Amino acid sequence: MESVLQAIGTVGLIFLVLAGLLAGWIASVVSGGRHKAAYLAIGVVGALITPFIVALLGGAVLAAGGLLAIIAIALVGAVIVLVIGKMILD
Repeated sequence: MESVLQAIGTVGLIFLVLAGLLAGWIASVVSGGRHKAAYLAIGVVGALITPFIVALLGGAVLAAGGLLAIIAIALVGAVIVLVIGKMILD
């Protein structure tokens, strides 16, 4: 877990937030612009949580993959959380 935090760093956290905002914005556009703030928030939460969940599940490779791997995993996680959020919001 510590290696993930070291790999992410401050700049990485900013990138994760930006990736979550991007995923949330795209989800709000796809859904017709409804619940924009909720989608943005859900995207950020998904992007921030997913790298840590992967690390807990034995994703030492995630830290070795560097920041790009962490951001890619974060985008996938944000999309998954957004799909779940869409089912709840609609």
